[in-house]
Amino acid sequence: MASAQQIDGGPSDVGVDIDDDELYDVLANQRRRFAVHLLKREEKTMEIGEMAEQIAAWENDVDTAEITGSDRKRVYTALQQSHLPKMDRAGVVEFNKNRGMVEPTEALQNIDLYMDVVEGREIPWSEYYLGLAGVSAALVAAVWMGAWPFTLLPTIAWTLAIVVGFGFSALAHKYYAEEMKVGELEEPPELQ
Repeated sequence: MASAQQIDGGPSDVGVDIDDDELYDVLANQRRRFAVHLLKREEKTMEIGEMAEQIAAWENDVDTAEITGSDRKRVYTALQQSHLPKMDRAGVVEFNKNRGMVEPTEALQNIDLYMDVVEGREIPWSEYYLGLAGVSAALVAAVWMGAWPFTLLPTIAWTLAIVVGFGFSALAHKYYAEEMKVGELEEPPELQ
């Protein structure tokens, strides 16, 4: 399961106003997320053929030299007829269908996104922090009531343990979020 979340900036911070619902609608499709990642990574106008080739390679988990003509054509057609016009209407890209060119808008460049990719038995960060807060609240209650073995250490030690727990969690989360930013790495976050 993957969900897109804004970190810094957002539609209200840019000159072109992109509605949150439109942005999330654009990001609801993997192929459009791949297009956003590619445009943010390249930071330039692209030909639809070049874009289709890279997206087809990511979808098939192969190098661009290994994709077939039919894979490329399938992605090209879907981008041209559906995905890029939708992204253009949302204000994320400027798509010139006649020239076959896709240009990232200022709004897209100013939106900082990361993918919260959760695989297998992993839990999302939001649930992790809820659990950490619950454990911390239980610890505070046990110390406050003077329950054994929590009386063996001073209250400040338990306070420090909670602060360190949240501090290390926040550092790990920041590192993870940097690794999962759309457009930062060679491949989209959901392929890593």
